[in-house]
Amino acid sequence: MAFGSSMNYGPACGRCFQLTLLNPVVATPPFFPDVVKSIVVKITDLCPLSEGGWCSGRTDRTNSAGAHLNFDLAYPSKAIPDDFFPSNETLYGYKDFGVWNISYATVSCIPVWEGSRNAAALGSVKALGTSACCPADPTPGNVSNICPSFSDQSGIPPDTSTSSSAKNSPLSSWCFFAGLTSILLYLYTTYPELYL
Repeated sequence: MAFGSSMNYGPACGRCFQLTLLNPVVATPPFFPDVVKSIVVKITDLCPLSEGGWCSGRTDRTNSAGAHLNFDLAYPSKAIPDDFFPSNETLYGYKDFGVWNISYATVSCIPVWEGSRNAAALGSVKALGTSACCPADPTPGNVSNICPSFSDQSGIPPDTSTSSSAKNSPLSSWCFFAGLTSILLYLYTTYPELYL
């Protein structure tokens, strides 16, 4: 489920969510961290639609992990502390569980999201043209400051760029990719260069 859009930006673009780690999807025996950690993320692009993967969840079916929604994060990333994801290497033999069950809540981007302190991280990057729509702090239900569904309209997005937004790159030190589509957190640790 990509909030009405699976081919490009949608109404979730620019929204912020607080993600709280619960436990890894695959860990035998089950692992429950002693310290509960949360992070606030900003939706900046889509979760690539597929017929069977993490991004395949829809209102009428779940993804490959049995969930409807998925937050994909680029990791490692300057935006995520190196010690954010807990592990028990002694017991499991590795540090990275990869996929986590999470709880999530919608939060205001300004001032909660760390990137809100960086003007270059707010708004869309003009050079991306119609492939991006990322308001600084969208208000659900307010059509004047949310992105339309590109899949439904196939039109030109509203101008959500800011005068300080980066001209050549959609990345900033506090902005990382989170595609909205299962209640799990998938970390791209195998091929992080594809998402940086």
